[in-house]
Amino acid sequence: MDGELTVTAAGPHGSAFSGRVGWGSSPAVVVIDLCRAYTEPDGPFALPDPGPAVAAAGALVDAARSAGHPVLWTAVRYAPGLADGGLFVRKVPALACFAADAPGEWGRLTLTPAPGEPVVVKQYASGFFGTTLGPTLLGLGVDTVVLAGVSTSGCVRATAMDALNCGFRPQVVRQGCADRTPALHGNNLADLDAKYADVVDQAEALERLQRLA
Repeated sequence: MDGELTVTAAGPHGSAFSGRVGWGSSPAVVVIDLCRAYTEPDGPFALPDPGPAVAAAGALVDAARSAGHPVLWTAVRYAPGLADGGLFVRKVPALACFAADAPGEWGRLTLTPAPGEPVVVKQYASGFFGTTLGPTLLGLGVDTVVLAGVSTSGCVRATAMDALNCGFRPQVVRQGCADRTPALHGNNLADLDAKYADVVDQAEALERLQRLA
């Protein structure tokens, strides 16, 4: 039922996973790091087939706008010289493409935010860590975050986990995310659905956004 948590009882040998957090009454679409570095063929994080995820994210954004729901975006940005990159940029050296003085404009978003739609700048995987995303969502009265973007195993996963930690209902849209390989994408969706979020199909997400208008 909408607005309620569903808990699946499990005996000592039964499955303890895959309950549903469900939808609240006030959703927002959050598009995570969908930028040229992932969607351009020669990008540092180029995906094998980003087109379907870009199209699905665009459809979710259009549906949210039409229904009057907030749309928010996250983007990775670092200071020149990566002074604010910490250990993350040492672990993933290709993140240097998001420094302010890096060539290529790889951090430019693939889809265009509308005027007034917040673009939350971050330095780490989660859209919530060290950012204004949580307070912004609370200020907008949001209780459900509809997540799309890249990559499924990285920033989408981290953001979904922290959404749950912060008391938001994470709905990860299967077709709206993408990763380096289909196996990474599928395995991480399965694990997210088991423990941290509801993984939903695009059709369900679009219907819910319209219904909650």
